[in-house]
Amino acid sequence: MRLNQKGNHHLHVLTQENSLYQEITVYESNELYGETGRFRCLQFADDAVQGAMDLRDRNHIVLEYPRVMIHLMEKNNSFFERALIIGHGIGTIASQYPSKSITVAELDAKVVELSRVWFDYQLDNVVVGDGREVLSEIEADSLDYILVDAFTKEGTPSRLTSVEFFQLALVKLNASGAILLNVTGRLKNDRLINAIYSTLGEMVPYTKAWALPAKDVSDIRNIVMMGSRHTIQCEPKQMEGFCEIELVPGHIIRDK
Repeated sequence: MRLNQKGNHHLHVLTQENSLYQEITVYESNELYGETGRFRCLQFADDAVQGAMDLRDRNHIVLEYPRVMIHLMEKNNSFFERALIIGHGIGTIASQYPSKSITVAELDAKVVELSRVWFDYQLDNVVVGDGREVLSEIEADSLDYILVDAFTKEGTPSRLTSVEFFQLALVKLNASGAILLNVTGRLKNDRLINAIYSTLGEMVPYTKAWALPAKDVSDIRNIVMMGSRHTIQCEPKQMEGFCEIELVPGHIIRDK
C-alpha cells in the first residue's frame, strides 16, 4: 500500500467493484507520484494504492517499498527459498520469484481476482483467508521470510503486529529467518507506528526501520520495518530513497 497523491492526470477507471470488505478500483493514469508514463493501479476506497503496473515496462516495479523489501530480502539472505507474504495487492513481490516457494495470504478474494484479470498475476500460490491463520498452518522452522503488507481502514491490523503474532512468526521462521513489514504512518507522535516497532523489538534482538522522506514529519508515509535474530544489512544506494529512522518507544501490542 502507498497513499495516493491527489490530482491524478487523465485518470481512466477500468472497473470499480465492492467486495465483502471494501470498494476496489482499477484505473489507468499517465502520472503516478510525479512519474509520467502509463500506469495501471489497484486502489482501495481510502485512496491507498495497493499495487501499480507500468504498462510500458511490465518488469519495472513501480512502487518504492516493494523494491526496498526485495533488496532487504536478497541482501540479508540471497539464498532464501521459502516465504509467506500476508497481503496480495497485485502480487508484485511474489511475481519476482516464480521458482521459489512463496505462499501469499489474502483475505479478500476480489483482490486476487482483480490481480489476475487486470495485472496478469499467474502464479497459483495465493490462499484466500486470514494471514495469521494461514501462518499457523505452516510447519515450524520452515520459512526464510514473513512479509506483512496488509491494511484495513485503521492501518495494519493489530492481529498481525501483536506479541502473539510475532511469537507465532518466530516459530515458523528458520534460524536465519526474518520479518518484514510495510506500514504507513508519521515519523513523530504516531502511537501505532511506535507500538508496532516496540512490539517487534520485544521479540527479536535486531530491528531497523526506514521511511520515505516527506515535506513534514506529520505527513503519512510508507515505513518499512525489519526484525531478525541476526544483524540487518542494507545498501543505502539501493533503498530507493528510504532513509533509516529512529522511533521512540511505544506500548506493546497484545491480542485483545
